[in-house]
This record gives sequence, C-alpha cells and structure tokens, in this order.
Amino acid sequence: MRWRTHGPVIALTVAAAFGAQAADVAGVWKTAGDGGLIRIEACGEAICGRIAASSPEDAAQRDIHNRNPALRTRPIVGLLIMKLSPIGPQRWGNGWIYNPDDGHSYRASVALGGDGRLRLKGCLVGPLCRTQTWIRAGGFAGREPPATAPSSN
Repeated sequence: MRWRTHGPVIALTVAAAFGAQAADVAGVWKTAGDGGLIRIEACGEAICGRIAASSPEDAAQRDIHNRNPALRTRPIVGLLIMKLSPIGPQRWGNGWIYNPDDGHSYRASVALGGDGRLRLKGCLVGPLCRTQTWIRAGGFAGREPPATAPSSN
C-alpha cells in the first residue's frame, strides 16, 4: 500500500505543470482581423480570456448581439469570452469561447506554438470550425492593460 502515499505528490506535480503552462499563455493577445486585445489568465486550473480592448470606442460598446436579451446591455470591455482546461503540453480545450460579434458560444481549443503564437480553434459542430492565430500584444508585454470591471458571461 506504499504507492498510495505518492498520489498527492503526483497530483501536485501535475497541478504545478499545468500552472506553469497557464503562466506561459498568460498575458495580452492581439486577435486576428480587427486586432482586438484579449487578456488571458489562470482561473483555477483552467485559463480564462477577457476582452481588454478592440477599438477606441470600446468603453461604450455593449454585448448587443447576445442571444439573451437581458445580457445585451453589459459592456464588452472586461467581458469573459473564453474558459479552457489544460489538455496537454501547451494546449487547452474542453471549454468554450464566446463571440460578441454574433452572440454565439463555440467549443474551443488553443495551442501555444513554438513560434510564440496562439492558435485558437472554435467549432459550432463537428467539422464546422474556424481557426485564428493570435500574437502577443507588444504594447502590453509584461504588464496588464488598463483595469476594467469584469463582466460575467
């Protein structure tokens, strides 16, 4: 029965490894297309992403496309748009990403490439997927964007 004493040690080692991975992906990322900014940080064992900014008028933008009419007045900046669990080295999945442009949530996964780029895949169902590549936001490297009040999703 000696092997049972190693269980907590193994669990702590695995948790520490996933915590280190979250630190690798933590920071502000520039999205494809409009170049919006998403702040990714650890949230428990998972990673979460919130909109930091996407344009100068973001402070006034609301979640107008949300499928739930009661949520259409919440601000875009600070909005929780992503939550993913670790699924392997430098990979997260088994979660979701919310797109405020269309008000839908998608199954999602991300992988941090050796080139330092974040590859995000969002799927409606099966093969109906879209992939984007995000890069670190140079202006926010090593520091947080301006603080905003977090919104719930």
